[in-house]
Amino acid sequence: MATRSVPVEEALDQVRRAVLDASSLARAVAAGRRRGAAVPWRRAELRYIDLKGGRALEVTTYDETRARARNAPAGTMAAESLLDELLQAPFANWHVETATESIQVRITKKGNALVHVTSAETGTAVDRQHDRPKPRVLTAEHPVFRAVGITDPRGQVKPSRQAKYRQVDEFLRILGPAIDDALTSGKLPEPTSSRPLRVVDLGCGNAYLTFAATAYLLDVRKLPANVVGIDVRPQARRRNTELAESLGLGRHLTFHESSIAVAELPDPPDVVLSLHACDTATDEALARAIRWQAPVILAAPCCHHDLQAQLSKAATPEPYVMIARHGILRERFADVLTDAVRSSLLRQHGYRVDAVQFVGSEHTPRNILLRALRTGAEPTEAIEREYAAMTREWGIRPALARMLE
Repeated sequence: MATRSVPVEEALDQVRRAVLDASSLARAVAAGRRRGAAVPWRRAELRYIDLKGGRALEVTTYDETRARARNAPAGTMAAESLLDELLQAPFANWHVETATESIQVRITKKGNALVHVTSAETGTAVDRQHDRPKPRVLTAEHPVFRAVGITDPRGQVKPSRQAKYRQVDEFLRILGPAIDDALTSGKLPEPTSSRPLRVVDLGCGNAYLTFAATAYLLDVRKLPANVVGIDVRPQARRRNTELAESLGLGRHLTFHESSIAVAELPDPPDVVLSLHACDTATDEALARAIRWQAPVILAAPCCHHDLQAQLSKAATPEPYVMIARHGILRERFADVLTDAVRSSLLRQHGYRVDAVQFVGSEHTPRNILLRALRTGAEPTEAIEREYAAMTREWGIRPALARMLE
């Protein structure tokens, strides 16, 4: 079925009817936010579960740190109330899967709703289990995970790769809403076959994220996309290129051999990714993204040696001597300070920035992600004043500032 443009009320009413059908609904997801609006959650998921007392609508809402689940008996006013609370929130995107069809709704920046409906596979089973495993954005059975060594030939996640799989899954959960925000705000054009979404992964290494992001965009989101992975090692380019060809992704996924600092692309990217690029390589990735004026930046920093070295040589401001006295505390403070000044510099170059935890600390201590969406806004005097005071007081010159000069 072709995409239709309809009033928002009509589209949400279609979503409401589909969700309230307790015999047919498989899953519904709300995400993203409409232009100029704020939503109380970054994502919401709805499905029906079978409990001892009967079938219930389960609504799970996610903020930046936790998930909250609420249940209401199916077919009751309480269930309708839970759903209506979400429908009244200014989410930009709804995806509803039923036993017979899949409904995708996107609210445009002009306030219209684009509705696309496709038929579901015949005989699709609906999962009603209560204590089921957490659904993954990209299932472990997808061929990309076997190709990059995360799963075995049966599609089971290897014990040694469980943390990596969870890390990639959480990253994709952030990538999707970030792209939706940029599309809804008009910072990204609607991807088409002639003008696909342009994504670059700087410092891709073994390209776990690069392959997963490509599969997610193409197979889950059904978005036309061209993805480029950049790494300085020639062996990484050769290995990743061979894997992309073996998976049939060669038209959509390519790899280049280059350092991040001098990376060049035929066209400026829409989305810049950088996952755990070591030390100032993260700053190089951010500097390249800023110069490209990329609408979306997602960067998960790794080690932070640059400011640690500067702090060890500089005089510590009087109120903070108790921090600098202990090596481990000074090191952790340097980590926080590094990402704080990176966030400030991004804001000074026209980005809205959030620092979020994208995976639990039990999986990796490097679990902070900088999510930046370009607004083009001029920096306020307060932002510039805060940055100047912080760098002056600590006597530091951040690597990202040096690169942007």
